[in-house]
Amino acid sequence: MNDPDVRRDAAGMAKEWECRTCSQQIYHGLVQTEQFWRSQERLTFGSIARAGNLKQEVCVFTSLTVFGIFVLDQDEAIDFYVNKLGMEIANDIQQGPTRWVTVRVPGQPAPEIYLEEPGPPARDEATAEQIRELLTKGGAGFIALTTDDCRKTYETLKGRGVEFTQEPLEHFYGIDCGIRDPFGNQIRILQPARMPESVT
Repeated sequence: MNDPDVRRDAAGMAKEWECRTCSQQIYHGLVQTEQFWRSQERLTFGSIARAGNLKQEVCVFTSLTVFGIFVLDQDEAIDFYVNKLGMEIANDIQQGPTRWVTVRVPGQPAPEIYLEEPGPPARDEATAEQIRELLTKGGAGFIALTTDDCRKTYETLKGRGVEFTQEPLEHFYGIDCGIRDPFGNQIRILQPARMPESVT
């Protein structure tokens, strides 16, 4: 391989092979990309076309009934969510070592909010302590509520001593504000924007 011409030929063949390999990779990559988008297109339009069937085939649930947030004290949580926010108690049942406390918006049977104190028997004490720490930093729970008049609700809750993290602001989707419960859970209150009336 000391002959310069042989070395040049070998280098040229290697370069050509590299280019062919690169071209093949690019080609296959383009083909795979095209196949992916075609599959997404088929999935999207196919899903729309079979929306009724998919609902029966995929979704096996009928409603959302309960979701939970962590609180540090259930009695204090009841005082806040019922006496200040105006919700109502749905359940307050002692089940062995667990107190099952849920609240809901008056007149709405679901969903209910489970006010859970972290700790045994559901979680060991070490895990419960981590949850408490995260909760007090505002990094655990989130709730979104709707109202007919956000600014009026703001004034009412402010008069009850509720802590606001944001005053009412107007956006394209409506008017909203932010509060936090005594434990750190973030709550958004939204007055949805009026939908434009359709012209007939």
